[in-house]
Amino acid sequence: MISRRLLFGALASGVTGCTEYNQQSVLNPAGPQSTSTHQLFIFMLVVAALVYVVVVGGFLLVVRSRRLPDAPPDSPRREADATRAVKIAVGVVVPILFIFLVYDLAVAHGIGRMPTDRSMLTIDVTGRQWWWDVVYEDPVPQNSFHTANEIHIPVGIPVRIKLASHDVIHSFWIPNLAGKKDLIPGHDNEIWIRADKPGTYRGPCAEFCGIEHAKMALFVVAEPQAQFAEWILHQRQPSVLPSDSLTSRGFMVFKSGPCATCHTIAGTGAAATVGPDLTHLQSRSTIAAGTLQNTRGNLAGWILDPQTLKPGAKMPPNAIAPKDFQALLAYLETLK
Repeated sequence: MISRRLLFGALASGVTGCTEYNQQSVLNPAGPQSTSTHQLFIFMLVVAALVYVVVVGGFLLVVRSRRLPDAPPDSPRREADATRAVKIAVGVVVPILFIFLVYDLAVAHGIGRMPTDRSMLTIDVTGRQWWWDVVYEDPVPQNSFHTANEIHIPVGIPVRIKLASHDVIHSFWIPNLAGKKDLIPGHDNEIWIRADKPGTYRGPCAEFCGIEHAKMALFVVAEPQAQFAEWILHQRQPSVLPSDSLTSRGFMVFKSGPCATCHTIAGTGAAATVGPDLTHLQSRSTIAAGTLQNTRGNLAGWILDPQTLKPGAKMPPNAIAPKDFQALLAYLETLK
């Protein structure tokens, strides 16, 4: 067996996270929904600052009137100044609050209205403890395919996201693109997103869902339409059959061992749905739902001892002989 010391040596470069894929900010909108929300935030912030100045000014006016040396406490002048200050504050604050309400309702209506384009892409996202199962729908059933923890979308085209959960409440949130939407067991939900510029946008699960809630990330890769079309065609292809003795042995290790009881690899007969689909594992930037970069060392550590890296994850430790383990890694590296 591979020693624990060797295991953590292999993980040293990746266990700290995926810093190159951390574009996650509500202050950097990349779609129409996030832009509308950001503009609402800026408007409210600026107006609230102005209201603060007016209200504090009125307060200071009241304080000043109560300190007039030439007027008794109950003088008409004091009362007039105090009344005027209150009227100014109320006259400013109430209309502003009403404007906030109208603007907020308008933004909510705009971002919540689903586009009517029937040809737009539809993606099913199911939250699990603690990873994201992703299915790309297609009118032709054989053209549908699974992936996990990473969504690719074409730039400039709205995408319908159907949301579901099979265990606890999760929440779908891509801060750069759209607001939050909960995934509730037994209740179907949906949201739409659109990216107006290419990029990789990180989204956390925004609803506490258990011990590894913090290690349940989703990445949305927005790319030009031609590049997205190529990605779709590639994802629809089955896995490549082993081409040499090492990967052939690795395939047998996968098929005859515990891996095949939880994972699917299209074209191999392995069709379990407990864990993520691995057909195109190497096309993803991360493993373990954004916990680690997708490198050979991190993959080795994750297979052997996932509970050390992500305590509470459903994947158990795997005891595999060294030669078989190296062959398994070689085979998994062909799943591109």
